[in-house]
Amino acid sequence: MNAINAIVPSLSWSFATIGIYWVSKQIYRRRRRIWLMPIAITPLILIVLILCLHETYQGYIGGAGWLVGLLAPATIAFAAPLYERRAIIRKQWPILLAGMIVGSLTAISTSYGLAWLLGIEPAVRLSLAPRSLSTPFAMAVSDAIGGIPSLTAFFVLVTGFTGTFLGDAMMSWLPLRSALARGAALGMSAHAAGTAKAYELGFEEGTIAGLVMILSGLLNVAVASLLRMSSGQF
Repeated sequence: MNAINAIVPSLSWSFATIGIYWVSKQIYRRRRRIWLMPIAITPLILIVLILCLHETYQGYIGGAGWLVGLLAPATIAFAAPLYERRAIIRKQWPILLAGMIVGSLTAISTSYGLAWLLGIEPAVRLSLAPRSLSTPFAMAVSDAIGGIPSLTAFFVLVTGFTGTFLGDAMMSWLPLRSALARGAALGMSAHAAGTAKAYELGFEEGTIAGLVMILSGLLNVAVASLLRMSSGQF
């Protein structure tokens, strides 16, 4: 009986997370508003529930942690869209590579540099550095460089929502006429959330955003792994 009493609350957090996400997604499909995006609504509602029920982070993650475990197969599944869109990669690889390098360096340097200027502790600075990558890649990079993966996941959510909100506004006045430029900007700055927004602009924009998101993630994971190997941490 004690085992059942321990399992039921844990499962309830899994059902709550999935259910809230599903409902918020249905709402967003009917009302395309930035503040109604599932990536923003789901965490906020869960935080309120956790606080109201006086639950701990350990209690929540103990029940819904398996959802985080799905990030690994999700990362592997990224190989499918890369293969399907290999023609775009072959044709546009110089521009894509340049954009990913510049975008990654800008995101990492501004995040880490500002955190350093504010006197934030090293572990948090390292957790903040990969914030512009999609969650599975960002957590892998954070772990490789000595950050806190779970904290990085939070920074990724904030970046995705903020990047999509600002990107939506900036697209109306920036002189970005090509689908390549618009898609790359959203995919690099706001990863998965930006890719979803890019698909609202057009299929080509969404395709480019998805490619940039995946390729920049792979690039950063590879670089972080090499740095970790060179420092002898493996």
